[in-house]
Amino acid sequence: MPAVSTSADERALLEAARRGDEAAFGRLIEARRAELHAHCYRMLGSIHDADDALQDTMLRAWRGLPRFEGRSSLRSWLYAIATNTCLDVIARRPPRVLPIDLAPAADPHEGPGEPVTESVWIEPYPDEVIGVEDGFAAPEARYEQRESVELAFVAALQHLPANQRAVLILREVLGFSARETSEMLSTSVASVNSALQRARKSVEARTGEQSQQATLRALGDERLRELVDSYVTAWQRDDVETVVEMLAADATFAMPPLGTWFGGRDDIAVFLAGSPMSGQWRWRALPVRANGQQALAFYAWNDEANAYRRFALNVLTLRGDEIRDVTAFIARTPPAPDREVVARMPEHPADPERMDAAFDRFRLPERLD
Repeated sequence: MPAVSTSADERALLEAARRGDEAAFGRLIEARRAELHAHCYRMLGSIHDADDALQDTMLRAWRGLPRFEGRSSLRSWLYAIATNTCLDVIARRPPRVLPIDLAPAADPHEGPGEPVTESVWIEPYPDEVIGVEDGFAAPEARYEQRESVELAFVAALQHLPANQRAVLILREVLGFSARETSEMLSTSVASVNSALQRARKSVEARTGEQSQQATLRALGDERLRELVDSYVTAWQRDDVETVVEMLAADATFAMPPLGTWFGGRDDIAVFLAGSPMSGQWRWRALPVRANGQQALAFYAWNDEANAYRRFALNVLTLRGDEIRDVTAFIARTPPAPDREVVARMPEHPADPERMDAAFDRFRLPERLD
């Protein structure tokens, strides 16, 4: 098989890297760092796991560079390493999920439940900060790049067996051929095609509705701003009625790391009125994008700090101009697993890892005056 043609600059960097030039290797992969990080996130559902997997990928690539003969493109070679690195991670730990995947909706009269302390939750993804591009990664891709980091899509991926997850991402998100994918995963083309059929069916069953990218385009920037402004204003006024009116009839409200979630307008209204919008706390929110979706960084007033402190990143999933799901990634940890203590989470200490995932990675301010 003839070597894949590359630019003169890339060939020169490859040769320098093979001779041990780390700077050349860094330049060679820098342009692909963002897309490889997003790939690891799709596979693993966690920005922290993606960080570790990307670091391991770069180390494996550096060590394996002398054996790279150019029979495939540098891009596909790097994706093969990244995919197999993620498969190793998946084999060692349970899949990441969202609260709605773990248990049925809770009784809102009992308030928020206890947090799940293990690292089981999908984490939000700062796609704009990382540099995930719009559009498709390749002409053969089926999903847009930002669509493929949407919460529902990433959550659906985590339910797939590892090989199906890898095949669907490589084929449908990145646009690699069945032959290329089979070579990356050391399997047959027939196995790749079979895995893809099963993965498609499972993901479509769990996502189903219009993507958030299509929804946001149809809604338009002006209407989206109106919705966000109305939602934020209602929260600041503890106007439960207005917030609930903006929800879809079958809306959900989840708050990882808490295992409980609430479903339907009536139950969400009971929860909101009895806890976050009861008047005990004052809120401010900053619009941001997360997972290719509209999100809001919520800050709670703290008398001691005389400022609003970071509390949760709320990722909104829209259906037309209604809010279908709210996933509030809470960045604080209660000192005791007690419902009454948990109910006062805005007053509790920050959890460093969750604060990093929900605020620091989005380059959000530490406080609002």
